[in-house]
Amino acid sequence: MRRTDPRSSSAQPSRRALLGGAALAALAATGTGTASAATAGAARSAPWPTGFPLPDGFLPEGIAIGRRPYAYMGSRANGALYRTDLRTGRGSVLFPGGTGLVAVGLKLDDDGLLYVAGNTGVARVHDSRTGEVVTTHLLSPAAGHFINDVTLLGGRAWFTDSRAAALYGVPRGRGGRIRTLPLTGDWVQLPDVNNANGIVGAPGGDALIVVKSTPGELHNVDLRTGRTTRITLVGAENVVNGDGLYRIGRTLYVVQNRLNLVTVFRLDARATTATLTGTITDPRFDVPTTAARFGDRLYLVNARFTSPQTPETTFTGVAVPI
Repeated sequence: MRRTDPRSSSAQPSRRALLGGAALAALAATGTGTASAATAGAARSAPWPTGFPLPDGFLPEGIAIGRRPYAYMGSRANGALYRTDLRTGRGSVLFPGGTGLVAVGLKLDDDGLLYVAGNTGVARVHDSRTGEVVTTHLLSPAAGHFINDVTLLGGRAWFTDSRAAALYGVPRGRGGRIRTLPLTGDWVQLPDVNNANGIVGAPGGDALIVVKSTPGELHNVDLRTGRTTRITLVGAENVVNGDGLYRIGRTLYVVQNRLNLVTVFRLDARATTATLTGTITDPRFDVPTTAARFGDRLYLVNARFTSPQTPETTFTGVAVPI
């Protein structure tokens, strides 16, 4: 992994790495414990894996992580869901999917409900413990629409549509009325390409940030009116191929999929200007699409769009420090 930062070129070990190293050193220094005690200590201090496999042919795109160390990933092939324990890298199928189903963007709520963007005009809500489909929402006709990503803000889960100038607000929980929010203002919908893609709440909670993959713009969307303001980029010309978004405070991470790059920006107080502060690259990146955070790591899935998409194609998730 390589990260460049205009303010510093030196790499610093993560807090987890420092603590893990200290624990191992202390164990070695004692040298008098029983074999079982030494084994237990080593197990407790073993570092979490920085990568993990997904099933062959899974065609992943979205990833979601909640308060517990489990990553949930969705399949473009059949809408299946896969859950991985981040402590071990081992996972299993949570929901087997089905014919005609798709799972792209995902977000996990604190109540255990998993919101899934379904591409073909639908959004699904799953129980993250059992994988059971709790609710299916029809957001748009299937033709001419691409329900792509989702974020949670206020009382709704907000979904993007890459082929239409609108966002869809689904009430959080098991039912309720869907709100369609047309995008106006600076938003110019382009034909025959993916427009709105990744989405995240803006600081303050009264607006959304949406990445427009083509031509590579960030937009601030007023939740009341749908009016968008194009965010001024400082230090970067664009965020072309922008896909998943992740925000921590006023730090915004933009996954630029086919560039194998995560671009890091500092937002101003009103989220109308984004200043480049660094980039994250890693030789393991193979068209990463979306990102989620646990502790001091970002976890990403490799969609491998530039590789053959066959039942035998291998896929992985990777972690990078932040």
